[in-house]
Amino acid sequence: MNSGVTIYDTTLRDGSQGEGVNFSLADKLKIAERLAQFGAHYIEGGWPGSNEKDLAFFREAQRRDWGRAKIAAFGSTRKAGVTVSADPQVRLLLDAETPVVTFFGKAWLLHVEKVLRTTPDENLRMIADTVAFLKQRGREVIFDAEHFFDGYQAAPDYALKTLTVARDAGADAVVLCDTNGGMLPSAVGAITAAAGAALGVGGRRTVGVGIHSHNDCGLGVANAVAAIEAGATQVQGTINGFGERTGNCNLTSVIPILELKLNRPALPAGHLRQLSEVSRFVDEIANLRHDTRAPFVGLSAFAHKGGMHVNAVNKAGVTYEHIPPELVGNRQRILVGELSGRANVMLKARELGIELTAQDPRARQILDRIKTLENLGYEFESADATFELIVRQILGNYAPFFSLDTFNINYTRTSGTSSCAAELTVTVPNRGEPIGQSATGDGPVNALDQALRQALTVNYPAIANITLIDYKVRILNTAHGTAARTRVLITSSDGNNEWSTVGVSDNVIEASWLALADSVEYYLLKQAAP
Repeated sequence: MNSGVTIYDTTLRDGSQGEGVNFSLADKLKIAERLAQFGAHYIEGGWPGSNEKDLAFFREAQRRDWGRAKIAAFGSTRKAGVTVSADPQVRLLLDAETPVVTFFGKAWLLHVEKVLRTTPDENLRMIADTVAFLKQRGREVIFDAEHFFDGYQAAPDYALKTLTVARDAGADAVVLCDTNGGMLPSAVGAITAAAGAALGVGGRRTVGVGIHSHNDCGLGVANAVAAIEAGATQVQGTINGFGERTGNCNLTSVIPILELKLNRPALPAGHLRQLSEVSRFVDEIANLRHDTRAPFVGLSAFAHKGGMHVNAVNKAGVTYEHIPPELVGNRQRILVGELSGRANVMLKARELGIELTAQDPRARQILDRIKTLENLGYEFESADATFELIVRQILGNYAPFFSLDTFNINYTRTSGTSSCAAELTVTVPNRGEPIGQSATGDGPVNALDQALRQALTVNYPAIANITLIDYKVRILNTAHGTAARTRVLITSSDGNNEWSTVGVSDNVIEASWLALADSVEYYLLKQAAP
């Protein structure tokens, strides 16, 4: 087996610099604990010299057991013209009391002269002094050579010198940083190989080499892979690619590539199956919507819609899946739409626990119904609950729990205030007379929702558990202006499960009612299931 690769996670520091990404202290501790369970070798907690929250994180981290994971503090070299022992930022790195300290220094002469405004020799001394000072105090030291690839292309001898002075001062690892994210994989591979050769003694490296890539060209993962193939043994990145500008190397992509494509172990045995869950966990903590199209971990990563594709994966998943989705904790999904065949319907029904063969004439009925509805503007890729209701109606094993008789919406606006009231009448089979109810709400959909709940609660008290958590409206034929057809997608939850329903109409209120009614029907169907 090939030698392993160490995973250095910087979600809590570099990742938090991404637009829209904000972590509280509690968030940072939760993510760090999950990363340690997952198997990350290094977890960079933040920059103790930058803010009080990071200082608090390191104080709390000292009280916890992180297993095999090592918590790292991040900072920079000493300042130009200041002795390292007198630099308060370096002192804060020690005060964090982490086993690992990672610091960056300039590897590009442009930055040395234009940003630091110091001499090339002083920059080298800054790197060496900082390494030696931290090593003398018992820390594992990682040197991030900032802008290394740009620096190498401008002045290769000097860029390499920043690495060798760090090595000679005792650094445990040097990391080659594509800080601007502008490199191509061919350049990264060649320059990484050159760095490895310069750091080697008698054909053997005396220091570890890592890669830190950004995604400005969409090549963060590709560049990390190129560096690993050229000899790097550590990869730095973030969960879900969080980071400044367009983000950092995405660990949820690079880790499975290392393990499944390059045969380079990166996690404890079996932990790769946690990948999709970890990806969703971090998005949830960050309060960001999960990327459904993310490689390996996205909801659509192993989704199939075209009839020929579905027919093929039913016979052998490898025909259109480059890995078994279970290896990364994901699953195969069959979508049903206008490009579908009967195999789509059969397999989708099987996902829902409904046995149906492709030869069953009802499969054709279901498919025809789906295609008719999609021609009207429906889409079922994100509305499994509505799809299941249609399937069960055609199979004859489902009867609606209620039916709408009438509804009426009134919107009133006075000076500075507005209100919306809904009145509806529904019929519950075998429960006597039609039930009328009225309610007010923040808008027409909320008012309808409240009125429906009040009308049905006596007969179906469980619907009190339903919460509407998302509501999307899409105009389907904008050329028709205010008469355009509208599609409404509603996502609901009972606190344990989520489901989505869809409605389409020329009237947005009607479309909303259709999706809302399906949401309640689906929940009642699941509650009634044995």
